[in-house]
Amino acid sequence: MKIHPVRLNAPLLAILFVALCFADVSQSHEGGHGSATETSNSRKTWTFEKSKKHFHGSFLSADDQVAKFETGAGKVIEVSRTELSPEDRRWISDRLDAIYKLNQSVPVRMVSISVEPISDATGAENLYEERPAMFDHFKPFEKTLGLRWDNDFFYVESNGIPEHPMMTGITAWQQQVPLPQSYTGRNAWRIPLHPKPARKPMSAKSNFFRGAIALAVNGIPIFNPIKNDGKTDTLIAGELDQWGGHCGRADDYHYHIAPIHLEPIVGKGQPIAYALDGYPIYGYQDADDRQALDWMNGHKDQQGNYHYHATKQYPYINGGFYGEVIERDGQVDPQPRAESPRPALPPMRGAKIVGFDQTAPGAYQLTYEIAGRKGFVRYKLAEDGSAAFEFQDPNGKVTKENYQKGSGRRGDGRPPRDAPPPKAPQPRAPQPMPNQQAKTTTGTIQVASNSVDQKGMLIKECTCDGAGHSPSVRWDKLPEGTESIAVSLWHEAPDQVKSYWLVYNIPATSDGIQQNHKPEGTVGLNDKKRNEYDPMCSKGPGTKTYHITVYALSKKLELPAKEVDRKRLLEAIKECTLGQGTLDYRYERSK
Repeated sequence: MKIHPVRLNAPLLAILFVALCFADVSQSHEGGHGSATETSNSRKTWTFEKSKKHFHGSFLSADDQVAKFETGAGKVIEVSRTELSPEDRRWISDRLDAIYKLNQSVPVRMVSISVEPISDATGAENLYEERPAMFDHFKPFEKTLGLRWDNDFFYVESNGIPEHPMMTGITAWQQQVPLPQSYTGRNAWRIPLHPKPARKPMSAKSNFFRGAIALAVNGIPIFNPIKNDGKTDTLIAGELDQWGGHCGRADDYHYHIAPIHLEPIVGKGQPIAYALDGYPIYGYQDADDRQALDWMNGHKDQQGNYHYHATKQYPYINGGFYGEVIERDGQVDPQPRAESPRPALPPMRGAKIVGFDQTAPGAYQLTYEIAGRKGFVRYKLAEDGSAAFEFQDPNGKVTKENYQKGSGRRGDGRPPRDAPPPKAPQPRAPQPMPNQQAKTTTGTIQVASNSVDQKGMLIKECTCDGAGHSPSVRWDKLPEGTESIAVSLWHEAPDQVKSYWLVYNIPATSDGIQQNHKPEGTVGLNDKKRNEYDPMCSKGPGTKTYHITVYALSKKLELPAKEVDRKRLLEAIKECTLGQGTLDYRYERSK
């Protein structure tokens, strides 16, 4: 935290008070998103705390006891500050504090400096701490957050667990539960203090399906409302609880829609979140704000400062980034990683979460129902990061598992250790049986595919006998240090090696490619010199064996897609391959 002590004497205080009476106070809190509703410039609606009555007026000046307002036609009134609502008193205090830094105003509203008195060694409050105004928006939750900043960024540390209840109401459950996260130190959230408009704003409808796109003022990340499949609305799909959140693959709790429930705590008209480009997110527009929102759910206020709003319909929060961000591997970069001591589990079909309670310090119970019968997940966390779980399924069967820190999964889907994760119990619940997945035959990386049947044959849909879909490929046990992944689908003929599909620069955070889906990486050339999947179409008689090899690489490849075939790829990765795995399957042409 940067602290600049400033000792103020009586003459200087007098000069500052005169400046307060005549200065353009819009410098200290532009845009009217304080506790009062803006109607024009600095004219607002003010509220009396006890009577709840309102009056309209422009703030002029204030001392310790009385605030002055212009109510119209030049009429000036005085109101005791103690009679105003807490939000209005805080709004006035912020204005007064900011006057001390009028000579250091900045172009973006939420980066303005507020100044708070602190006591020196004698107990006299004559030292002042400079801080970004963004601090005040997170301050209601400072007991559970770590807040710091430098010249460029505001950093928020948290354990990722909100103070409100969680999980209740979810009807599409991935079997994840809330676990504390270590969003601290270098793994803290960071928000630009000086956001800059992007030349080409990026849409969240076609980008950023991984990771967070915003951070709520209680320190809980907000993810894209659309899942990483690029099409599923998490709210409509029933995946969110009553507070708009759920847990990800690393048991990391996060929101997918705007956390409107924070408004009673922070005050109406205050930011409830910040997009990771540095621009604030406010709640729903009120009746006095009729200005249309752009496709990103934002607009500029009367002072020209941009901000986003929450909406009840998609995109719910920021629908993209008005400001500059770095997109890497499908997410805003950098941002913290989440990690769980246990592996990710499959969805539990038909389950609805009906309760989540803390039963003791560090101990929790999640209750779900399937066909009217209840099941339970009970777990207790240890100081060393390990967790003891007890699973009781709706039939009453109880299983127990102990998970050690570092043996599970990260929120980006990548295993953090080379060792295989411990087996997780599978609660007995009505679930459709997936296709039998073929397993790795060679190599250190586990490779599997839902496009290969129980007999090890490639399904018809992925061949020229069918629709020619590209097959699914899944991998696990990537070695530490993996920075990118490459996939090669090939066949060794008597006189040559044939290449049917080549994909490289797949993000290391990915765990697979879905059938008939565009891969996250770059598609190289097949033997027909096309940047696409070439479906199996064997002309010779009999059953042939094909291979899918997955390579874990220590770097990304700087190779042009129009020139990269299998031979060139293998030459390029000789010195950077950390591990590989190959799945063998068979195919026979239909007669």
